[in-house]
Amino acid sequence: MTEAGTTPVPPAGRGDRRLPAFVEELVGTLSVHSQYVLHGSIRDLHLVRHDRAPDEDGPDRQYDAHHTLTEVLWNALWQEGYEALIRFDIADGFTVVTGPAENQVRELLHGRHSPAPDRARRADTAVQLADAERTLRSIVTGWKEHGQRRPNPPDGRPRPGTTQRLDPYRVVVLIDYAARIPTDVTRLSDPERDFFLNCLKLAEDAKPIPYRRTGRALFNPVIWLAEGERDLPTWLVAGSERVRTIGIPLPDLGSRRRMAQLLAKEHIAKEERGGGRVRLDKDRLGKDRLGKDLPGDGLSGEGPLGEDRPGEGRTPDEHDIDTFTRATAGLTLRAMRESAHMALDRGLSFAEMRDAVRIYQLGVKDNPWQADYVRKQIRNGEAYIRSRVKGQEKAVGKTLDILKRAALGLSGAQASHPGSRPRGVLFFAGPTGTGKTELAKSVAHVLFGTEDACLRFDMSEFSAPHSVDRLLGAPPGYVGYEAGGELTTAVRNDPFRVVLFDEIDKADKGVLDKFLQVLEDGRLTDGQGVTTYFSECVLIFTSNLGVRKRTGEGGRTGRVAEPGMPYHELEEIILSNVKEHFVEEIGRPELMNRLGGNVVVFDYIDAKVAAEIFDSQVGNIQRVLREEQGVHLRLSEEAHRALSDYCTSDVHNGGRGIGMLLETHLINPLARALFDQEALAGTAVTVTGVRPAGDGTVALDLRVVR
Repeated sequence: MTEAGTTPVPPAGRGDRRLPAFVEELVGTLSVHSQYVLHGSIRDLHLVRHDRAPDEDGPDRQYDAHHTLTEVLWNALWQEGYEALIRFDIADGFTVVTGPAENQVRELLHGRHSPAPDRARRADTAVQLADAERTLRSIVTGWKEHGQRRPNPPDGRPRPGTTQRLDPYRVVVLIDYAARIPTDVTRLSDPERDFFLNCLKLAEDAKPIPYRRTGRALFNPVIWLAEGERDLPTWLVAGSERVRTIGIPLPDLGSRRRMAQLLAKEHIAKEERGGGRVRLDKDRLGKDRLGKDLPGDGLSGEGPLGEDRPGEGRTPDEHDIDTFTRATAGLTLRAMRESAHMALDRGLSFAEMRDAVRIYQLGVKDNPWQADYVRKQIRNGEAYIRSRVKGQEKAVGKTLDILKRAALGLSGAQASHPGSRPRGVLFFAGPTGTGKTELAKSVAHVLFGTEDACLRFDMSEFSAPHSVDRLLGAPPGYVGYEAGGELTTAVRNDPFRVVLFDEIDKADKGVLDKFLQVLEDGRLTDGQGVTTYFSECVLIFTSNLGVRKRTGEGGRTGRVAEPGMPYHELEEIILSNVKEHFVEEIGRPELMNRLGGNVVVFDYIDAKVAAEIFDSQVGNIQRVLREEQGVHLRLSEEAHRALSDYCTSDVHNGGRGIGMLLETHLINPLARALFDQEALAGTAVTVTGVRPAGDGTVALDLRVVR
């Protein structure tokens, strides 16, 4: 420990250390800003590049190490002459973390009180916040005006370990868990409003404190730590030029790759030591200036400042490092480290790190996609799908190709870094009633054994601007915030499923924008800040786009794709019109780009297929009557022909149109005839004729045998 008022000797090689950009921004503006709001990945780890000391051996002159936010901040601020790091949170009050003047600062903070938080005062929020504001003012001023000598204690004798001085103390205070200070940031109580207002005034009143060794006059900064800018009152964040907002982004590809290389070496070293933990060396960043281990900083149980440099194991496999890097798109460096720890705990090799990341994200070990089960299901389910979706051989064939690609993990494989995109993406376009929704349900049944694995959203219900809140969850302060989003909650509960977005063209543009993130990154963050991963889902969008479009001067909508048109011609028209809709009409060309070649065009059904669909739907009616009422329904040859000719005469509405006509011409009159029967069980009913009734409805000629 160095004495107060002196500068610790920096460790060798510190001059070329490369710090995160947000740290350099903060340190470089300490002369003009008195308060900072750090928001974003404040709980993440951060990479710092170090130089080896002259007496250290190693293959490279530089090496990376990961540190907590507190560690990185302090090791930059200490070099600017700051003497202590203080943390404040609403639960524990003020604590001195580290620094060469930590004993003196601790006495200044607590005076004659015990260093432990005063729980009696803490129970009264108003008192606690008022005390905190007064303490912050003392910290910002260094506890005394420049040139005033600090008075001796009442007995006239200096306390042990204290030094009288003329200069104010140069200290830093982190306000941790800042979002937990207000109960509701949109409805501040009077004590909360007064606290934040006084902090805003303090930002304006603060004066920089000179540092004799460098001549720089820097503020004693108050650094607020919050997950988002909106976690603090807007008028505090943007109410003063003295308050600077700095975002801490998620790690980019380069940072994740450096972290993967670092973790690969640690993984190898721990495996060679039998899975034991690597020793933590507090001297790597210089214990002489730290004096003690930092508390955990809300991260993991590993709290010392400066973890050991990775062991000198064998050269990491570049393919494994690249796979790990790509699998962690959107994750923090801390999540990467925890995934690596979990891999060791489960006995996974570094080559299996992608599985560890999936377990970390999804919370499940078994991956149906990596089992032979899914490939077998697709192989055996091909005939099942074709039996359910009739007359769409080309659409079914292309869908099966995409499913086979998904089962082999080749979705997006052409990209240099495909990341965590969904397993499969399909866009079903074409005339109504041709089997788009039926094919989506069939895909769910084949992949996961049940149609319940198909999560369906009717996008006509999401046409309002605010409807995106239903999918992702309302933002804080709005009704329904606690419930979460319908889409994100369901996928978190079961990440292996088909998600069907029916009639996607009817959704609001804000909803479509969210799909961009899902298609590109395979994840969404809901209103509560929880991330949902879609990397194991198959996403299916359906739409009638392309069949009709506005034509002529009046802008009237007309059909541009007709039954009987050759498939290649119909496909070309629909694809062109779908592209025109997304690019020209709604201005979302990027959405079309992400769908790429996954657009599957459905053809109109022909007369033969229409007859098959008719027979299938009549069979469904017979089955329901038999199972529900015990009634055996038959159609005479004449009645069957009459119904079939009428129900299949217009194929513009596809199979759905056939069902609607069957409902009108068979189900309704049959229900009318059977409703007043006393006992239906065991009854055989034969429809012998179909004729129009005088009131405009349809009547059936029935022969009933009990």
